[in-house]
Amino acid sequence: MKIVKMKRENLSSFLEAISREAELWAPVKKGVDTHAFQVVKDFSEIDLNYTRTILPPRKILVPSRFNMFQATKTEYTPDFSHVSNKIIFGIHPCDISGLLTMDKFYSYAIEDPYYLESRKKAMILGHSCWPDEHCLCKSTNTHIVEEGYDLFFTDLKDFYLVWIGSTQGDDLIRLVPDLFEGEIADQDIQRFMQWREDRDKAYSSEINFVAMADLMELRYNDPVWAKLGEACLACGSCTNVCPTCNCYNVEDRPVLGAEHSNISRCWDACTLENYSGVAGGENFREKRADRLKLWYTHKLQAYISKYGKPACVGCGRCIATCPVDINIKTVSDSLDGANPDAFWNRLSQEVTK
Repeated sequence: MKIVKMKRENLSSFLEAISREAELWAPVKKGVDTHAFQVVKDFSEIDLNYTRTILPPRKILVPSRFNMFQATKTEYTPDFSHVSNKIIFGIHPCDISGLLTMDKFYSYAIEDPYYLESRKKAMILGHSCWPDEHCLCKSTNTHIVEEGYDLFFTDLKDFYLVWIGSTQGDDLIRLVPDLFEGEIADQDIQRFMQWREDRDKAYSSEINFVAMADLMELRYNDPVWAKLGEACLACGSCTNVCPTCNCYNVEDRPVLGAEHSNISRCWDACTLENYSGVAGGENFREKRADRLKLWYTHKLQAYISKYGKPACVGCGRCIATCPVDINIKTVSDSLDGANPDAFWNRLSQEVTK
């Protein structure tokens, strides 16, 4: 793996050079304190001073709704119109880890062509970040990444150290070689090491992630799940913002005046009641507590056995999103024997008085 140096002032010139034949996606400020990935043409719109976007970058590879194929009485035609050449710039390490988890999930046993084709056409340009009070990626060991990107930019104020993670990333550098320096001075290395040490000390929140898989098993019938179920709004927000959620529904939409149907795919969530409904009107997870337990089992236990890593990357989106404080931090703390100061816990205490 090679590392080069680029002056901060050269960033716009670099982005202009590499985005001539691909969509450039990058974080853009939305409202007062929120950000979202979107296609950018004006580089001044890019805001790299962010902690997390509203939705994770998986939305770029697997849109919330897209057409899979057109079906007639006798045949079907695959539709890959959602696939295009993309460069996704500014992704943080935890979200790159989320994409790595998706890569394994969508290629395990049966390959998902719609994700994999989109992933193949996307180049990942990561960017360093600074944690806030919700970040847990040091606990999940996703605060640094050694794979999953084509280039990775570490911001050291007036210059970047740029890790080249693939031959495609190296090709991007070769488009404008004059913007980069191959020689990195000792003082630059010392500056990077100090930045990394300071960044690691900045994490203020943690969970006992090593024990979570065992605690999920040991506390599978714990009363905490009933407490969580009482407070849960079953809104599905936690699943929409999670970098590794992958549940979806398939809809057959006939086209009026035509002889074919569009078979579309849209995001769904195992935390929603209808998701577990089956023929005959049965539903094996009518209770919100059961659906929450399933979701956290997937995140903290089941993924590890299949894919070798948990499905939580510590991004903090569920913490920032859930209006009743049901999130990876409060649930994990409770499983670990703590009594978290969370709305769902306070609500339960009020009910029992």
